[in-house]
Amino acid sequence: MSRRSFARRFTAATGTTPHARMLGLRLSRAEELLETTDLPIEEMARMVGYGSTAVPREQFVRRRGVPPRTSPIHP
Repeated sequence: MSRRSFARRFTAATGTTPHARMLGLRLSRAEELLETTDLPIEEMARMVGYGSTAVPREQFVRRRGVPPRTSPIHP
């Protein structure tokens, strides 16, 4: 199956794109790590597949409205 066909079928079945789903999964895992561990943001970012802390910080602000350190789950 081609990438394009997969993306269309995935979106039809889930209501979201594969890329958006992956971002959501990474962000959820990052939140879980921040909530349940004392890991620094740099280590959390590496563990969930980000190359730097800039992207997860941006995603937290875009999707949750707050940066990771001021998140209600990790004061």
